[in-house]
Amino acid sequence: MVGQTLETRVLGKSGIAVTKIGIGLWAVGGDAWGTTEDRESLNTIDAALDAGVTFFDTADVYGAGHSEELLGQAMKGRRDKFIVATKIGWRNFDEEHNRTAYDSVEKLVAGVESNLRRLQTDYVDVIQSHIDFRDPTMEVFLEGFQRLQRDGKVRAYGVSTSDFEYLHAFNADGGCSTLQIDYSILNRTPEAEIFPYCQENDIGVIVRGPLAMGLLTGKFTADAQFEEGDFRRRWQESPEEREVFLSDLAKVDKLRPLAQDRTLAQLALQFVLAHPAVTVAIPGAKTVKQLRENVEAALLPPLTAEELAQIDAITPPGGGRKIWPA
Repeated sequence: MVGQTLETRVLGKSGIAVTKIGIGLWAVGGDAWGTTEDRESLNTIDAALDAGVTFFDTADVYGAGHSEELLGQAMKGRRDKFIVATKIGWRNFDEEHNRTAYDSVEKLVAGVESNLRRLQTDYVDVIQSHIDFRDPTMEVFLEGFQRLQRDGKVRAYGVSTSDFEYLHAFNADGGCSTLQIDYSILNRTPEAEIFPYCQENDIGVIVRGPLAMGLLTGKFTADAQFEEGDFRRRWQESPEEREVFLSDLAKVDKLRPLAQDRTLAQLALQFVLAHPAVTVAIPGAKTVKQLRENVEAALLPPLTAEELAQIDAITPPGGGRKIWPA
């Protein structure tokens, strides 16, 4: 990676330039992906900066705020080196009424102020609604985000969803700058309607799940074991999810010959970055080794038309399935 510079792309109508590979910080929260160690997480963020990465994505619910706190700790004295995206919406979700707890603009603004305190900053570059469906609070989020933008506390706003109609409603006034969405070789469903809409409306696409929750790293086998606290245990414990898991592994096996002089994970990242609608991919990384492998994928020569055609034969354009949580 020495001497090589990561390509930057503009995040939709926000005008914010970000490296095409970023880092997703869900796992470092420590509550959903197995064991993490704060020192290693901070070292990984440092390694991302050293490698030229500028885009860091987190959320208020990752580790009940711990992910944001770690990022805030890492940014001390060098906030200008980070493009920060965070999310809000799931904390204290109202299950009875199937809506967020943010039922007024005042509550929403106060909630984002909490994000800022954990991040130890007075602004975030991108604030996103974490709710992936249209609930009764959508207009509250829009008004609140726009107020925060006017006040200089957020530079741009967007939504995290794979629901096309919801995205359309969220961008009804044209103010939505970003979409965060699950997209990978195993889940090409956004290609049909959502990606063309984003291109037409200058909405930057932030891809989460480019490695399909680790499936596309090639490290799992049919008898893979997941530790306590890792939500992927369901892939083995639920008969329905195990059936899907085995089907996904069969596709991964078909992809292996394409990896050649790169890892399977790097192939998966290159595929995502090849789509013209995609601005940045945010694979998770719990270790420096994982981070470096991800960054190297963005520095490799792009996939050839022949390689892309071979991937099409395994998962056709617009095909595949949404990978939970989509």
